[in-house]
Amino acid sequence: MTDQEIIQGILRRDETVFRELVDSYQQQVIRTCYGLVHDEQDARDLAQEVFIEIIHSAGEFRGNAKLSSWIYRISINKSLNHLKRQNRRHLLERIGLRSAADGRETVKNCDIPACEGADSSLEQKEMKQALHQAINALPVNQRIAFTMHKYEDCSYKEIAEVMNVSVASVESLMHRAKENLQRILSDYYEGRK
Repeated sequence: MTDQEIIQGILRRDETVFRELVDSYQQQVIRTCYGLVHDEQDARDLAQEVFIEIIHSAGEFRGNAKLSSWIYRISINKSLNHLKRQNRRHLLERIGLRSAADGRETVKNCDIPACEGADSSLEQKEMKQALHQAINALPVNQRIAFTMHKYEDCSYKEIAEVMNVSVASVESLMHRAKENLQRILSDYYEGRK
């Protein structure tokens, strides 16, 4: 089925076409969202929002880019909006305008596989959390490019299409993201010694 046939099916509210779309893209959307929000349940919730958005905005798809690129863009926007809301909520909690009890628990689920020994497992959780914090500290465009390349295994060309930039820009974003991550993580590990 072509991208335009899928869009036409969604516009007709054809459940079979929508089910096929979800089956084809659900894992990609979840991984993309997880790469930005680092919480599995939030990523799954965001994936539902992405597919609802696809239904509501299918008429806006013009076919200038591939359907997968359009879906990536929606996934990224939903994830970034979620992070903005989450950061705003944390700020309000810190300045006392909202209590922590008002919202969901904010402890992230790291999904670390069980290892031998509690110290090893704790160290892995800390390392994974440090990596997620370092990725979150990247500027937005670097974070998007890095996440799409490392979590989704997208080529630079695919990333350029989704971000609407040149391949050279993606190469530059990836280079700066790697440098920034190396600096942030080396500072983290130096502080642990």
